[in-house]
Amino acid sequence: MSEQNKPAVVATMEQFSFFNPEHLATMQRVGKMFANSELVPEMYKSSDNNPPEKAIANCVVAIEIATRIGASPLMVMQNMVPIYGKPSWSSKFLISTVNTCGRFKPLRFKFENLGVLKDYKYKEYVSEWVTGNNGKKYKKTALVDKVFAGPVDNIQCIAYTTAKNSDEELESSPVSVKMAIDEGWYTKKGSKWQTMTKQMLMYRSASFWTSSYAPELSMGMKTEDEMRDIEDVTFVDVTDHTPERSKDEKSNSKELSIDDAPKDKERAEETPKPSLQKMTFTSMDEVKKFLIDDCGAAEEFLTDDAAINTVAAENGISIEIKAAGGPGF
Repeated sequence: MSEQNKPAVVATMEQFSFFNPEHLATMQRVGKMFANSELVPEMYKSSDNNPPEKAIANCVVAIEIATRIGASPLMVMQNMVPIYGKPSWSSKFLISTVNTCGRFKPLRFKFENLGVLKDYKYKEYVSEWVTGNNGKKYKKTALVDKVFAGPVDNIQCIAYTTAKNSDEELESSPVSVKMAIDEGWYTKKGSKWQTMTKQMLMYRSASFWTSSYAPELSMGMKTEDEMRDIEDVTFVDVTDHTPERSKDEKSNSKELSIDDAPKDKERAEETPKPSLQKMTFTSMDEVKKFLIDDCGAAEEFLTDDAAINTVAAENGISIEIKAAGGPGF
């Protein structure tokens, strides 16, 4: 076959594979091109504070994500923001992705004023670092009653649209100011919920809608606003800096034979059991939410009650379940 008669090979982004050496080399060349551009954010740009190897690696990851969702690599770089070390989307990008994917009509929002919140009572988890019996610090969390003075309008927002060639309305879960207060979004220091209430309601309801009807568009990643609303904890160094005793102090004063070693039963009796902090919850679902939000537990390990109890014990917590308004069981 002559050179002129050979079929043209058209490369598309979907053909790239990290496990194909030629594709990976091409991806790195494309990443290098973006890393040398002035149009990409700092985390993708080669500089004195961002070595070329790191910049190119970030670009390649962004290009790979762009191929998955069928978006422009530059658009992904401009709208993917790392918050607390985790990638997240800007809310505007998430809404535009839904509007331009071709499967749904543009997202719409409907608002309803549910009344005025004044002297509203809610519960909030409050954490503090305390020193345990072993001299080391750990985070103690308790559910406390609080009052939101207000007054503020309890506005509710629902994101909705329909699929192409369908009249069925697809609605998000309702998002309201009351929910924002209960979840700690509204009262968080520096929160935009107090100054941009309607805008934040639209952003959060759009995120809820995407998670329910098109999670593949966000690849399971939260929006920038959601990540910022997650409770962050001030770092406290809990390393034991006590100098180690000398070898002479740790050495035995007499010889021991194997017969002097304690039996398994004696060893078990001698080993002190760690004390657990007793905490009261109204349901195992509340326990699960607490372990995920406040203890950083992975949701995939909290599959049943036994697993939840195990993870709670690992975090120094003893669970007590009491029905709301009733006796414990």
